[in-house]
Amino acid sequence: MSAPRWIAALGEDGRIASAQRIDSPNHDERPDGCGVDLVVIHAISLPPEQFGGPGVEQLFTNQLDPAAHPYYASVAQLRVSAHFFIRRDGSLLQFVPTTARAWHAGVSSWRGRERCNDFSIGIELEGSDSVPFRAEQYDCLSGVLRRIRERHPHSDICGHSDIAPGRKTDPGPYFEWARLYALLASA
Repeated sequence: MSAPRWIAALGEDGRIASAQRIDSPNHDERPDGCGVDLVVIHAISLPPEQFGGPGVEQLFTNQLDPAAHPYYASVAQLRVSAHFFIRRDGSLLQFVPTTARAWHAGVSSWRGRERCNDFSIGIELEGSDSVPFRAEQYDCLSGVLRRIRERHPHSDICGHSDIAPGRKTDPGPYFEWARLYALLASA
């Protein structure tokens, strides 16, 4: 199983060189002896239901202006991040190296293990619960997942809603799990 050529391998430093690098301060070290066993798929749009703006990057770098949009006042104080963000056009941004613990999962549990940030990689897709994701996003996501699995072959894949049921709904009803698994199985 190979990733698209434009997605570089996941380096020893936990970075994909072909991703646009934007460093987030919202991360720390993984606990000693804690490896990556899970990849969590999220969906985000800032402002809600609007795509293409700088809101997500600003949120993940603590630069979101609470006065720029009415919704921002409720989230600007959050200190959150993800390892990767995939825009609607399939472009890939990386905020945190996979060797570090990004703050993406919040209160969470997977197969009886609490604190999913400790052992997971977070991938945000630009989207929401009300619109389908784009083919370019699935292509990029499958490529990133292939690169992650080259380094962490036994990693599970789930949605944010799976590790925080009742609290989170993303990646939402329009995320096509079968499409993702078919892409991962091909190539």
